[in-house]
Amino acid sequence: MSLPETQHLALDQTDGVLVVTFDRADVSNALNIDMVEELAATFAAVSDDREVRAIVLRGAGRHFCAGADLKSIGAVSGDDPHAAVIAFNRRFGEVLAQIDRAPQAVVVVAHGAALGGGFGLLCVADITILTRDAVTGMPETRLGLPAAQIMPFAVKRIGITVTRRIAVCGLRFDGAEAYRLGVAHELVDDLAAADAALEKVITDIRACAPGANAASKRLLAALDGRSMDALADAAAEAFADCLLSAEGAEGTQAFREKRAPQWANK
Repeated sequence: MSLPETQHLALDQTDGVLVVTFDRADVSNALNIDMVEELAATFAAVSDDREVRAIVLRGAGRHFCAGADLKSIGAVSGDDPHAAVIAFNRRFGEVLAQIDRAPQAVVVVAHGAALGGGFGLLCVADITILTRDAVTGMPETRLGLPAAQIMPFAVKRIGITVTRRIAVCGLRFDGAEAYRLGVAHELVDDLAAADAALEKVITDIRACAPGANAASKRLLAALDGRSMDALADAAAEAFADCLLSAEGAEGTQAFREKRAPQWANK
């Protein structure tokens, strides 16, 4: 597995953890099309790599991600700028879905601004760690825009009732309110505390079998559009697949021998 060459993302893979740092600090890590494509290429590169146990998203400088780079989007040219804007917005939605489907645990560590598309990334992560003074929300409607691609992931995270109010009022709120609403799993005072929280989360992830985590995420994704009977069938098949796999054999043997399984030491 080789990681892609990136201009707007700093990539660091160590001990099974891939840290992806948004590296456009001069524009508050706002998302342009190149950055979105780099995100897509990065997740595609590790999609089949079980040596990568977790993917961490964070931002360089004072902010996590201030949303879409409206200046670059507004400067689109060509014969059909309307189609170009549609293509960019749709592509970001595809990348959010790609992150959502990643077999690895996806962790977001956010501080400063996490607005619009940045808010969507908070909602799509398996685990979100947020600083108390972060500013997040969906202010798009105050700019004459719909929240668009992030809406389904916000609804999945915090429900349609809460999302309606945030969207139609264009609300921003701090980390404490985001934690109260269920956007974030961990609320911390500063980045030093965020790093400590991340270390514990990574320790927990390493204790879990990568194949079992991937199967769990597939089952969770299937909850959206399948009947309970179909889900029960899929869950039973996934359980059998995992139990009878090499991971399952190692896990049950480690349990009997009262030791940590091999994957916990990687």
